[in-house]
Amino acid sequence: MTKACMKASRSLIRDFGEIENLQVSTKGPGDFVTSADRRTEKILIDELQKAHPEYGIITEETGIINKSNLKQRWIIDPIDGTLNFLNGIPQFAISIGYEEDGEIKSGVIFNPIMNEMFCAEKGNGAFLNNSRIRVSNKKLIQNALLVTGGPKAASKIKDKIFEEYANISKKVSNVRKFGSAALDMSYVACGRFDGYWQRELNYWDIAAGIIIVKEAGGFVDYFEEDQNLPLKKNILATNSNLYEKLKEFINKKDIE
Repeated sequence: MTKACMKASRSLIRDFGEIENLQVSTKGPGDFVTSADRRTEKILIDELQKAHPEYGIITEETGIINKSNLKQRWIIDPIDGTLNFLNGIPQFAISIGYEEDGEIKSGVIFNPIMNEMFCAEKGNGAFLNNSRIRVSNKKLIQNALLVTGGPKAASKIKDKIFEEYANISKKVSNVRKFGSAALDMSYVACGRFDGYWQRELNYWDIAAGIIIVKEAGGFVDYFEEDQNLPLKKNILATNSNLYEKLKEFINKKDIE
């Protein structure tokens, strides 16, 4: 997984350096796909299939590969934070999760511009560039620095998301919006943020981040799950001290 990330990142770094020359096509309101996105995904798929051609793959651009294998799957997001990438903001990442029997067992998130690689494997801890990482030990929610994202332009629950954002913002130290779910979760894992929540995410946005946060000692929870949309997620990630309080804030419609 790390080898695939490193190989794919080379052309991505070149493209980021020549951002104004990229051929951009609109995929949907507020969501763009670039030639860099497609190229990165192809390299990742090629490298991962060399290692395990029989594994299934879920990707943002190509969709599902090897549909018959539901037990062992790669979950790929070639560029998480596409809009940041397109605007020359170095807050984006390659994300690869490995799922076995419905559980994420390992994950790699790589920001090639910052040269930061977050990785984790079940039972073996979480790491940033080979140094062990842990979630923060912040105990009081009012002192917490949180991160969130959304809503997308096409969202049907914009008002709900904005109301939730405003309500939670009144109860914590501050809330940031950085534009990359994968890196948001990585930053929770290494203690830069104390917690993260977001609605209407795709599975590939956060698959690798799930195991990285868990192995860093954090809690990950899907809230208000829709069983009819298994690849759509609402997610909460934080440390054990803040988990219950933040979950309570999200579940309350009106926060006093």
